[in-house]
Amino acid sequence: MALIRFVAVSTEEARAFQAGEPDAYGDPPERRISNGDGVPCRHCLRNVSAGKPYLVLAYRPFPRLQPYAETGPIFLCAEECLRAEEGDVMPEIFRASTEFLMRGYGKDDRIVYGTGGVVPTQHVCTRAHELLQWPDAAYLHLRSARYNCYQCRLERA
Repeated sequence: MALIRFVAVSTEEARAFQAGEPDAYGDPPERRISNGDGVPCRHCLRNVSAGKPYLVLAYRPFPRLQPYAETGPIFLCAEECLRAEEGDVMPEIFRASTEFLMRGYGKDDRIVYGTGGVVPTQHVCTRAHELLQWPDAAYLHLRSARYNCYQCRLERA
């Protein structure tokens, strides 16, 4: 039985940015060409292929501004792509990393203290299962351990 699910950036958000809607700072997404290495789209959860256009933008994965609403850079395919399916299996794109920062958030979108930490990749699912059992943890963020970039959201299945 699946206890967690990996959740990519929504199609609605991706399409808005792909259409040129401003990012979290009010700027249009920057358009670049991928070299095929290290350009992970947060919607399809795949690397943007070499020679393909992608967007760089400031993303705030929270519904409103508040003290814990972090904003940071993400990449998206510049052209429409299919959203990664939600599931309990870690998407392939994350498996090459050695570790991630994982942190829990409450229904009020504030950090649940005690949930944050760097987690080795092979323990991400186990730790997510543990944290999502905390009564105050409504969801988790998976972030880059090196740069703190948003990767995806983890929720109860």
